[in-house]
Amino acid sequence: MADDLSIVRQCKLIGFTRSTYYYEAVPDFYPEELKIMEEIDKIYTEMPFYGYRKMYWELKNLGYNVGRDRTLKYMQHMGIEAIYPKRNKHTTVRDKEHLVYPYLLKGMEITTPNQVWATDITYLPLTNGFCYLVAIIDWYSKKILSWKLSLTLDRRFCIEALKEAIERHGKPEIFNTDQGCQFTSTDFIQVLVDNGIKISMDSKGRALDNIVIERFWRTLKYEDIYIKKYQTIKEVKAGLQAYMVLYNTKRRHETLEYKTPDHVHRHAA
Repeated sequence: MADDLSIVRQCKLIGFTRSTYYYEAVPDFYPEELKIMEEIDKIYTEMPFYGYRKMYWELKNLGYNVGRDRTLKYMQHMGIEAIYPKRNKHTTVRDKEHLVYPYLLKGMEITTPNQVWATDITYLPLTNGFCYLVAIIDWYSKKILSWKLSLTLDRRFCIEALKEAIERHGKPEIFNTDQGCQFTSTDFIQVLVDNGIKISMDSKGRALDNIVIERFWRTLKYEDIYIKKYQTIKEVKAGLQAYMVLYNTKRRHETLEYKTPDHVHRHAA
């Protein structure tokens, strides 16, 4: 791979071993390709309604020599797509053998912590490579309940984050996800079913159905990831540990009447 760290080495740095962590082959990326993917991530964070055609023209306007097909492949590998429904292939792919649950949050008044949790996965650019982050957020308090890093889009790091959140914070009434294969997998769904949690899924291509976690990604990237420009998995893990504490316990939210997520989560009536 073009980056300085092998998959095995990166797994060790984030606390995984080859015997316990399932991963698939990761395509080679040269430094210039990683730079393009970082630019795609920045553009998408600002304009999540961009599909690969508009992304291609945006990159071309910025001086990048990349074709439309290559732009699409980068976006697919990053696991991103435009937020509106469209006819072309979706990068958020669900297993057709699994059930898709209805979206339960439309018109719902969310008034307490642990009423609704939400989750999503985002791509994190690194100087020497990239990784993926899954986080679970409380819809009402905006508190990040758990998070995990992974080198691939395998479902297991999502399941680990879910189990950790339940162990630390109890159970929500409703758990909302998109229709990605990680969240429609039998193993992930079974954890929710075993805990008696109602399952809600976004409409296909509608990231705005999960707006709370989408806003958190934007906040995280502009306040930390794009500023710090982490070089390695080890660095981003340490940086995220510090940022999550800051976000939960120090950062005041206008929508929370300038209280912190942790305060609202602990003191809500």
